[in-house]
Amino acid sequence: MLKWLSHRTPGAWRDWIQESPGLKPPQHVADGTVRVTFVGHSTTLIQLDGRNFLTDPIWSMRASPLSFMGPKRHRAPGIRFEELPRIDAILISHNHYDHLDTPTLRKLCDKDQPEIFCPLKVGELLRKCGFATVHELDWWQTVETQDGARLVCTPAQHFSARGIFDRDKTLWCGWMIASAHGNVYFAGDTGYAPENFDGLVERYGQPRVALLPIGAYRPEWFMGPVHMSPDDAFRAHQKLGATASVTIHHGTFRLADDGETEGEERLKDLLRESGVSNFHVVREGAAKAILSSNSSNTAAK
Repeated sequence: MLKWLSHRTPGAWRDWIQESPGLKPPQHVADGTVRVTFVGHSTTLIQLDGRNFLTDPIWSMRASPLSFMGPKRHRAPGIRFEELPRIDAILISHNHYDHLDTPTLRKLCDKDQPEIFCPLKVGELLRKCGFATVHELDWWQTVETQDGARLVCTPAQHFSARGIFDRDKTLWCGWMIASAHGNVYFAGDTGYAPENFDGLVERYGQPRVALLPIGAYRPEWFMGPVHMSPDDAFRAHQKLGATASVTIHHGTFRLADDGETEGEERLKDLLRESGVSNFHVVREGAAKAILSSNSSNTAAK
Protein backbone atom coordinates (compact mmCIF):
# COMPACT_ATOMS: atom_id res chain seq x y z
CA MET A 1 0.00 0.00 0.00
CA LEU A 2 2.76 2.46 0.93
CA LYS A 3 4.69 1.67 -2.26
CA TRP A 4 1.57 2.32 -4.36
CA LEU A 5 0.65 5.55 -2.57
CA SER A 6 4.18 6.93 -2.93
CA HIS A 7 4.48 6.09 -6.65
CA ARG A 8 1.01 6.86 -8.01
CA THR A 9 0.42 7.82 -11.65
CA PRO A 10 -3.37 8.28 -11.73
CA GLY A 11 -5.25 8.59 -14.99
CA ALA A 12 -7.65 11.45 -15.73
CA TRP A 13 -11.27 11.63 -14.56
CA ARG A 14 -13.78 14.39 -15.16
CA ASP A 15 -15.03 15.82 -11.88
CA TRP A 16 -18.67 15.28 -12.88
CA ILE A 17 -20.01 13.47 -15.94
CA GLN A 18 -23.35 14.98 -16.88
CA GLU A 19 -25.57 12.41 -18.57
CA SER A 20 -29.29 11.85 -18.84
CA PRO A 21 -30.64 8.81 -16.98
CA GLY A 22 -31.84 5.83 -18.94
CA LEU A 23 -35.43 5.05 -19.72
CA LYS A 24 -37.67 3.70 -17.01
CA PRO A 25 -37.25 -0.10 -17.02
CA PRO A 26 -40.23 -2.37 -17.63
CA GLN A 27 -41.93 -3.82 -14.58
CA HIS A 28 -41.11 -7.37 -15.68
CA VAL A 29 -39.43 -9.28 -18.50
CA ALA A 30 -40.60 -12.73 -19.58
CA ASP A 31 -40.53 -14.88 -22.74
CA GLY A 32 -37.06 -16.18 -21.93
CA THR A 33 -35.36 -12.81 -22.47
CA VAL A 34 -32.64 -11.66 -20.05
CA ARG A 35 -32.54 -7.87 -19.70
CA VAL A 36 -29.51 -6.34 -17.96
CA THR A 37 -29.50 -2.61 -17.19
CA PHE A 38 -26.15 -1.17 -16.12
CA VAL A 39 -26.97 1.31 -13.35
CA GLY A 40 -23.33 2.10 -12.56
CA HIS A 41 -20.26 0.60 -10.87
CA SER A 42 -21.34 -2.94 -9.85
CA THR A 43 -25.03 -2.10 -9.66
CA THR A 44 -27.11 -3.82 -12.33
CA LEU A 45 -30.80 -4.56 -12.71
CA ILE A 46 -31.24 -8.12 -13.97
CA GLN A 47 -34.71 -8.98 -15.27
CA LEU A 48 -35.68 -12.51 -16.30
CA ASP A 49 -38.52 -14.98 -15.83
CA GLY A 50 -40.73 -12.22 -14.41
CA ARG A 51 -38.28 -11.51 -11.57
CA ASN A 52 -36.16 -8.42 -10.82
CA PHE A 53 -32.72 -8.70 -9.19
CA LEU A 54 -30.36 -5.91 -8.11
CA THR A 55 -26.63 -6.50 -7.69
CA ASP A 56 -24.57 -4.52 -5.14
CA PRO A 57 -26.92 -1.50 -5.19
CA ILE A 58 -25.47 1.93 -4.46
CA TRP A 59 -27.29 5.21 -5.16
CA SER A 60 -25.33 7.23 -2.55
CA MET A 61 -22.95 10.02 -3.53
CA ARG A 62 -20.02 8.43 -1.68
CA ALA A 63 -18.79 4.88 -1.18
CA SER A 64 -17.86 5.60 2.40
CA PRO A 65 -19.11 5.49 5.99
CA LEU A 66 -18.82 9.30 5.95
CA SER A 67 -20.89 11.77 3.95
CA PHE A 68 -17.98 14.22 3.52
CA MET A 69 -15.01 11.91 2.84
CA GLY A 70 -14.22 8.87 0.74
CA PRO A 71 -14.64 7.93 -2.94
CA LYS A 72 -17.21 10.23 -4.54
CA ARG A 73 -19.41 9.49 -7.54
CA HIS A 74 -18.35 10.99 -10.86
CA ARG A 75 -21.75 10.38 -12.47
CA ALA A 76 -25.32 9.82 -11.35
CA PRO A 77 -26.86 6.34 -11.33
CA GLY A 78 -28.19 5.35 -14.75
CA ILE A 79 -31.69 4.72 -13.36
CA ARG A 80 -33.58 7.07 -11.07
CA PHE A 81 -34.27 5.26 -7.81
CA GLU A 82 -37.95 6.18 -7.95
CA GLU A 83 -38.23 4.56 -11.40
CA LEU A 84 -37.01 1.14 -10.30
CA PRO A 85 -39.52 -1.66 -10.72
CA ARG A 86 -40.41 -3.78 -7.72
CA ILE A 87 -37.22 -5.58 -6.64
CA ASP A 88 -37.67 -9.24 -5.74
CA ALA A 89 -34.11 -10.02 -4.62
CA ILE A 90 -30.82 -8.27 -3.92
CA LEU A 91 -27.42 -9.93 -4.42
CA ILE A 92 -24.52 -8.67 -2.28
CA SER A 93 -20.99 -9.77 -3.21
CA HIS A 94 -19.10 -8.51 -0.14
CA ASN A 95 -19.06 -5.78 2.46
CA HIS A 96 -16.88 -3.05 0.91
CA TYR A 97 -18.65 0.30 0.90
CA ASP A 98 -18.87 0.52 -2.88
CA HIS A 99 -20.74 -2.80 -2.89
CA LEU A 100 -22.71 -2.75 0.35
CA ASP A 101 -24.23 0.71 0.78
CA THR A 102 -26.49 0.74 3.83
CA PRO A 103 -28.42 3.97 2.98
CA THR A 104 -29.45 2.50 -0.39
CA LEU A 105 -30.28 -0.87 1.15
CA ARG A 106 -32.52 0.73 3.78
CA LYS A 107 -34.44 2.56 1.05
CA LEU A 108 -34.87 -0.64 -0.94
CA CYS A 109 -35.98 -2.47 2.19
CA ASP A 110 -38.62 0.19 2.91
CA LYS A 111 -39.73 0.20 -0.73
CA ASP A 112 -40.14 -3.52 -1.47
CA GLN A 113 -38.90 -5.64 1.47
CA PRO A 114 -37.04 -7.92 -0.98
CA GLU A 115 -35.13 -11.04 -0.10
CA ILE A 116 -31.41 -10.41 0.17
CA PHE A 117 -28.54 -12.81 -0.47
CA CYS A 118 -25.03 -12.42 0.90
CA PRO A 119 -21.86 -14.39 1.70
CA LEU A 120 -21.18 -15.73 5.19
CA LYS A 121 -21.23 -13.36 8.17
CA VAL A 122 -22.59 -10.38 6.22
CA GLY A 123 -26.18 -11.09 7.26
CA GLU A 124 -26.03 -9.37 10.65
CA LEU A 125 -25.38 -6.00 9.02
CA LEU A 126 -28.23 -6.54 6.54
CA ARG A 127 -30.68 -7.42 9.30
CA LYS A 128 -29.78 -4.12 10.95
CA CYS A 129 -30.87 -2.45 7.70
CA GLY A 130 -34.33 -3.94 8.24
CA PHE A 131 -34.31 -7.00 5.98
CA ALA A 132 -36.52 -9.81 7.23
CA THR A 133 -35.41 -12.52 4.78
CA VAL A 134 -31.61 -12.78 4.67
CA HIS A 135 -29.80 -15.74 3.11
CA GLU A 136 -26.11 -16.21 4.06
CA LEU A 137 -24.29 -18.70 1.87
CA ASP A 138 -20.86 -20.27 1.60
CA TRP A 139 -19.18 -20.85 -1.76
CA TRP A 140 -21.07 -23.34 -3.94
CA GLN A 141 -24.09 -23.39 -1.66
CA THR A 142 -27.47 -23.10 -3.39
CA VAL A 143 -30.77 -21.67 -2.21
CA GLU A 144 -34.16 -20.98 -3.74
CA THR A 145 -35.92 -17.64 -3.54
CA GLN A 146 -39.46 -17.43 -2.23
CA ASP A 147 -40.78 -17.43 -5.81
CA GLY A 148 -38.71 -20.38 -6.95
CA ALA A 149 -35.55 -18.93 -8.53
CA ARG A 150 -32.32 -20.78 -7.71
CA LEU A 151 -29.22 -18.86 -6.60
CA VAL A 152 -25.67 -20.18 -6.30
CA CYS A 153 -22.97 -18.48 -4.22
CA THR A 154 -19.79 -18.70 -6.33
CA PRO A 155 -16.11 -18.30 -5.35
CA ALA A 156 -14.29 -15.03 -5.92
CA GLN A 157 -10.70 -13.90 -5.36
CA HIS A 158 -11.00 -10.78 -3.25
CA PHE A 159 -11.13 -9.68 0.42
CA SER A 160 -13.47 -7.92 2.84
CA ALA A 161 -13.38 -5.08 5.37
CA ARG A 162 -15.44 -2.11 6.53
CA GLY A 163 -12.93 -0.82 9.07
CA ILE A 164 -9.37 -1.18 10.31
CA PHE A 165 -9.79 -4.30 12.41
CA ASP A 166 -12.23 -6.50 10.47
CA ARG A 167 -10.25 -7.48 7.37
CA ASP A 168 -11.42 -10.86 6.03
CA LYS A 169 -13.82 -11.42 8.94
CA THR A 170 -16.67 -11.90 6.43
CA LEU A 171 -16.77 -13.80 3.15
CA TRP A 172 -16.86 -12.43 -0.42
CA CYS A 173 -18.39 -14.08 -3.47
CA GLY A 174 -20.02 -13.91 -6.87
CA TRP A 175 -23.55 -15.10 -7.69
CA MET A 176 -25.21 -17.19 -10.34
CA ILE A 177 -28.93 -17.01 -11.05
CA ALA A 178 -29.93 -20.44 -12.37
CA SER A 179 -32.74 -20.19 -14.89
CA ALA A 180 -34.48 -22.63 -17.21
CA HIS A 181 -33.60 -20.19 -20.00
CA GLY A 182 -29.89 -20.03 -19.12
CA ASN A 183 -27.78 -18.90 -16.17
CA VAL A 184 -26.74 -15.35 -15.32
CA TYR A 185 -23.34 -14.99 -13.62
CA PHE A 186 -22.46 -11.89 -11.56
CA ALA A 187 -18.73 -12.06 -10.77
CA GLY A 188 -18.79 -9.41 -8.03
CA ASP A 189 -15.30 -8.13 -7.23
CA THR A 190 -12.56 -10.59 -8.16
CA GLY A 191 -9.07 -11.00 -9.42
CA TYR A 192 -8.49 -13.35 -12.33
CA ALA A 193 -8.95 -16.85 -10.90
CA PRO A 194 -9.27 -19.35 -13.78
CA GLU A 195 -9.97 -22.26 -11.41
CA ASN A 196 -13.13 -20.47 -10.23
CA PHE A 197 -14.38 -19.95 -13.78
CA ASP A 198 -13.53 -23.56 -14.66
CA GLY A 199 -15.46 -24.76 -11.61
CA LEU A 200 -18.49 -22.71 -12.58
CA VAL A 201 -18.60 -24.14 -16.09
CA GLU A 202 -17.95 -27.69 -14.88
CA ARG A 203 -20.82 -27.53 -12.41
CA TYR A 204 -23.40 -25.45 -14.27
CA GLY A 205 -22.33 -25.13 -17.88
CA GLN A 206 -21.56 -21.99 -19.85
CA PRO A 207 -23.58 -19.00 -18.62
CA ARG A 208 -25.98 -17.20 -20.87
CA VAL A 209 -24.88 -13.84 -19.45
CA ALA A 210 -21.74 -12.94 -17.46
CA LEU A 211 -21.28 -9.62 -15.65
CA LEU A 212 -17.51 -9.07 -15.44
CA PRO A 213 -15.55 -6.26 -13.70
CA ILE A 214 -12.93 -4.29 -15.65
CA GLY A 215 -12.06 -1.31 -13.42
CA ALA A 216 -9.86 -0.33 -10.44
CA TYR A 217 -7.04 -2.47 -11.86
CA ARG A 218 -4.00 -0.17 -12.10
CA PRO A 219 -1.24 -0.57 -11.01
CA GLU A 220 -1.69 -4.21 -11.91
CA TRP A 221 1.21 -5.39 -9.71
CA PHE A 222 -0.83 -4.20 -6.70
CA MET A 223 -4.47 -4.48 -7.78
CA GLY A 224 -4.20 -7.65 -9.86
CA PRO A 225 -4.81 -10.16 -7.04
CA VAL A 226 -8.20 -8.60 -6.21
CA HIS A 227 -9.41 -6.75 -9.35
CA MET A 228 -9.50 -8.03 -12.93
CA SER A 229 -7.98 -5.88 -15.64
CA PRO A 230 -9.71 -5.59 -19.04
CA ASP A 231 -7.31 -8.25 -20.34
CA ASP A 232 -8.26 -10.51 -17.42
CA ALA A 233 -11.97 -9.94 -18.02
CA PHE A 234 -11.49 -10.78 -21.70
CA ARG A 235 -9.80 -14.06 -20.74
CA ALA A 236 -12.58 -14.77 -18.23
CA HIS A 237 -15.22 -14.19 -20.92
CA GLN A 238 -13.50 -16.68 -23.20
CA LYS A 239 -13.01 -19.25 -20.43
CA LEU A 240 -16.64 -19.01 -19.35
CA GLY A 241 -17.90 -19.29 -22.91
CA ALA A 242 -20.76 -16.92 -22.08
CA THR A 243 -23.36 -16.24 -24.76
CA ALA A 244 -22.88 -12.56 -23.86
CA SER A 245 -20.86 -10.65 -21.26
CA VAL A 246 -21.41 -7.13 -19.93
CA THR A 247 -18.83 -4.93 -18.18
CA ILE A 248 -19.26 -3.72 -14.60
CA HIS A 249 -17.12 -2.01 -11.92
CA HIS A 250 -15.92 0.97 -13.95
CA GLY A 251 -16.70 4.60 -14.70
CA THR A 252 -18.40 5.66 -11.43
CA PHE A 253 -15.91 5.72 -8.54
CA ARG A 254 -12.21 6.49 -8.82
CA LEU A 255 -10.74 3.66 -6.75
CA ALA A 256 -7.32 3.08 -8.35
CA ASP A 257 -5.00 4.66 -10.92
CA ASP A 258 -6.80 3.73 -14.15
CA GLY A 259 -8.50 6.68 -15.82
CA GLU A 260 -12.22 7.20 -16.29
CA THR A 261 -12.45 5.38 -19.65
CA GLU A 262 -9.13 3.52 -19.64
CA GLY A 263 -10.61 0.11 -18.89
CA GLU A 264 -13.36 0.22 -21.47
CA GLU A 265 -11.04 1.60 -24.15
CA ARG A 266 -8.55 -1.22 -23.55
CA LEU A 267 -11.34 -3.81 -23.71
CA LYS A 268 -12.70 -2.33 -26.94
CA ASP A 269 -9.21 -2.61 -28.46
CA LEU A 270 -9.06 -6.29 -27.46
CA LEU A 271 -12.49 -6.93 -28.94
CA ARG A 272 -11.57 -5.25 -32.23
CA GLU A 273 -8.28 -7.14 -32.49
CA SER A 274 -9.90 -10.50 -31.74
CA GLY A 275 -13.15 -10.04 -33.65
CA VAL A 276 -15.15 -10.94 -30.53
CA SER A 277 -18.56 -9.26 -30.66
CA ASN A 278 -20.43 -10.69 -27.66
CA PHE A 279 -18.67 -8.78 -24.85
CA HIS A 280 -20.50 -5.48 -24.38
CA VAL A 281 -19.55 -2.16 -22.82
CA VAL A 282 -22.97 -0.76 -21.92
CA ARG A 283 -23.42 2.84 -20.86
CA GLU A 284 -24.97 3.75 -17.51
CA GLY A 285 -28.74 3.60 -17.84
CA ALA A 286 -28.61 1.46 -20.98
CA ALA A 287 -30.05 -2.04 -21.15
CA LYS A 288 -28.79 -5.11 -22.97
CA ALA A 289 -31.48 -7.59 -23.91
CA ILE A 290 -30.19 -11.11 -24.45
CA LEU A 291 -32.97 -12.63 -26.49
CA SER A 292 -34.41 -16.09 -26.15
CA SER A 293 -34.03 -16.96 -29.83
CA ASN A 294 -31.22 -16.73 -32.36
CA SER A 295 -32.20 -13.14 -33.09
CA SER A 296 -29.47 -10.52 -32.64
CA ASN A 297 -29.26 -9.06 -29.17
CA THR A 298 -30.28 -5.47 -28.64
CA ALA A 299 -29.06 -2.55 -26.59
CA ALA A 300 -31.16 0.47 -25.71
CA LYS A 301 -30.77 3.64 -23.67
